Amino acid sequence: MSDLTVRKLLIDLDTPFDLRWNGGDAFTSALMNALSMSFPVGEQFFIDSLRRGVKELSPEQQATFAPEVKGFIGQEATHRRIHERFNHHVLNHGMVNHWEKRALRRIEHINQKKAIHAVAITSAYEHYTSVFAAWLLGHPDFLAQAPKRLQTLWLWHASEETEHRSVSFDIYRAMGGNEAWRRRWMVTVTVFFLSDILRQTCNNLWHDGSLFQLSTWRSAWRHLFAKEGLFTSSYAAWKAYFRADFHPAQHDDQLSLQWLQTHPQTFQAIGQSS
Repeated sequence: MSDLTVRKLLIDLDTPFDLRWNGGDAFTSALMNALSMSFPVGEQFFIDSLRRGVKELSPEQQATFAPEVKGFIGQEATHRRIHERFNHHVLNHGMVNHWEKRALRRIEHINQKKAIHAVAITSAYEHYTSVFAAWLLGHPDFLAQAPKRLQTLWLWHASEETEHRSVSFDIYRAMGGNEAWRRRWMVTVTVFFLSDILRQTCNNLWHDGSLFQLSTWRSAWRHLFAKEGLFTSSYAAWKAYFRADFHPAQHDDQLSLQWLQTHPQTFQAIGQSS
């Protein structure tokens, strides 16, 4: 286990920003805006799922996991609040958050299941976020033309996702979760996640007026499917989740540690899990 520091991000999120804030690129801005739209409701679901799951552990297990769970909840709650503020500016440009509405309907259904299923779903989504975080930290050119404050937001978030990538997975294992359900929920989450991000990104591009522009889809191909694209580069890391010996800690966290160590001026530590 590792210490999880809760940090207050020291950036200006009151000043509005352009809809195509990522260097004027319509596709990458719409993609990241879509991701941000999913975070407030998603992060709250992750928090609630771990709280439910921990209650089913023995007192000894609860004591063991308490520091990490506290840090996880603190970090995710901070992400939720920050992205609510980010989304406020995106929605002011006329975007509509359809992803959140779909997610809320699914969560209502999931919450009727046993807590272990909610934790398994959380673990699968956390793997997605950590894989994307690793790609983002490893491809600094992706955000190079964005305003510094928004670069900081996304790279800080990516670094913290890497930090707490193992918590929900470990809770699932401690609850007695089996491999079949872990893999099954990853397949389901993959279907939902990829369809949700495609639909919300396309909707954002539609409202932006750039959905049918050739430059939009050139950018999509380059950033998703080219040699160093998100999907191309991340497939092996995603697939690793299905291995019997998989654990999130197997994925290198050096880029996350490096970013946090070299950007201390961008945040203030307000608590630590140990």
